[in-house]
Amino acid sequence: MPKQPSSSNPLDTFRLSLPTPAGDLQAEISVPTSFIPVSDIVPLMRSLGEEAVSLEETKVQRAGQTISCQKGCGACCRVMVPVSPPEAFVLKQRFEQLPAPHRDRVLHRLSAVKDALNEAGLLGRLVQLSETRTQLSDEDMEPVNQAYYAQRLPCVFLEDESCSIYEFRPAACREYLVTSPAALCQDMTQPAVKPIPVPFRIATVLSLMWAKLTGGPARLIPLPVALDWADRHADENTSSETGGTLLEMGLEKIWGFLRQRS
Repeated sequence: MPKQPSSSNPLDTFRLSLPTPAGDLQAEISVPTSFIPVSDIVPLMRSLGEEAVSLEETKVQRAGQTISCQKGCGACCRVMVPVSPPEAFVLKQRFEQLPAPHRDRVLHRLSAVKDALNEAGLLGRLVQLSETRTQLSDEDMEPVNQAYYAQRLPCVFLEDESCSIYEFRPAACREYLVTSPAALCQDMTQPAVKPIPVPFRIATVLSLMWAKLTGGPARLIPLPVALDWADRHADENTSSETGGTLLEMGLEKIWGFLRQRS
């Protein structure tokens, strides 16, 4: 639910209607009138993405299809998850708020994953991807995606085949649902794996916003190096725009994707 304005926390309220291929996405949302860091807009943008995915879920279910994804199935948690820069800052903030035993378990798994990636010659490539000043295409990323998936490394936040940070998991994880049999997901490269369509991807939207704010490329950061990236770039998460301006930037990018699909 949107927050209500107060004298100590004035908000601007917007009523949205976005025509997606699966139906109109309607929402009433509020954002601070004050200057905020771009990471503060992440929960709101993710909620819009989840609403769009929910419309797609309803559409495929009405067509007689069933979503195969269930709690306890972590098959897709072995792919290289792309994280936008604003999400990396949020991930770092929320990670630091975890209870110490949980943080320690994640750090132990992260160390093991980095060792495995380093041995496979991939860790340096992931760091390079996170820092490149060159705009990369999906085609540029695909060889690394495939090489990473070939390692079958579970996400460092995966515990008992379930996400241990479900409430603040990256947008890419929220958007991936399949209608094909769950057994096929043991090999995500199979053409028979059928994800539901997504009208816009929030990680990409946030990356494009970051590019506009910083003048750099629309980067996506591989999850295993996202915490380190957020550490190195902590001073860049500044309060440079108002909440309304950041929302307008995000909606502009969303509209661009929706126009491409109309």
